[in-house]
Amino acid sequence: MNNNVTVMVGSVGQGVHRSTDGGQTWSRISVGQGLHSDAIVRTLAVHPTNALEILCGTDLGLYKSVDSGASWSRVDSALNEFCVWSLAIDPNNPKVIFAGTGTPTPARIFRSTNGGLTWSQRPMDVADECAAVGVPRITGIAIDPDNSKSIWAGIEVDGLRHSADGGDSWSRVGESIPNMDFHNVSVVSGPPKRVFAIVNNDAYFSEDEGESWESVRARENFPWTYSRGVCTSPANGKTLFVTIGDTTPGSDGAVMRSDDTGKTWERVPLPDQPNSAMWVVNLQAWDPEVVFAASRYGYLYRSDDAGHSWSRIGREFSEVSSIIWVPTQSPN
Repeated sequence: MNNNVTVMVGSVGQGVHRSTDGGQTWSRISVGQGLHSDAIVRTLAVHPTNALEILCGTDLGLYKSVDSGASWSRVDSALNEFCVWSLAIDPNNPKVIFAGTGTPTPARIFRSTNGGLTWSQRPMDVADECAAVGVPRITGIAIDPDNSKSIWAGIEVDGLRHSADGGDSWSRVGESIPNMDFHNVSVVSGPPKRVFAIVNNDAYFSEDEGESWESVRARENFPWTYSRGVCTSPANGKTLFVTIGDTTPGSDGAVMRSDDTGKTWERVPLPDQPNSAMWVVNLQAWDPEVVFAASRYGYLYRSDDAGHSWSRIGREFSEVSSIIWVPTQSPN
């Protein structure tokens, strides 16, 4: 196991937990490091080529680290008055970043073209209130790795949006999908290229830029249908992972893996039964063999063979929202 890995776990109410030795030991980021230890963290995102730069979406806007999460500073911007639920950095032009906001603040989409220094709201029609959640939230944003003008945004509970012009304008898509409770979205390069949209009881894919959608038939192919997170492999355009559970927060969960762009699925062998729905899964291009996944209530799992076998990290966390990892930097 490569322990030269820095792992960050974002939590709802306990800020960011950080390990610089692959998960053996942990510390919680404190107010002295620029982020409150009891912060509500909704999402974490890392620069695709610079492991030092990390973004953190919170209930008090956006925070940034330039030292792999050791310290943080608040980004003074148009996001200050919003709860940031989702972030997406363009892998081909990291200066372009999208942020999605929501509950308890309005659901809005913002774009930065200078690496997160400044932000502007983009026009997107979103409901002020939705059944089950009240104020909706943008829970997933995906930038097409082969076409940076094509961006997808999933909204809980107000459907799916697509921009074909780099975020300047947005249209409602996926209306043939019978469930508007979108949890996440991802683009798999393939072939065939597919857009995956995760809803709260299934997952759907499109091969024609959202004109038509087909279910993965979660009732037949998954042990449970509550679907939450999705992540594609940076090394293989056909491999993706989906996290699922019996309900939310649930009492059990699983990670599903596909190596053929979602045609067939297998349940990965987690060593201990999760204590709730599996919530998030994360891979990074620095080493696509290393995969982290977590349950909603803080069980953390690690794979060092691209998700074929897994071990459980001994540390347990509070309510988990996100995970990222980067190579541990040598001290100067």
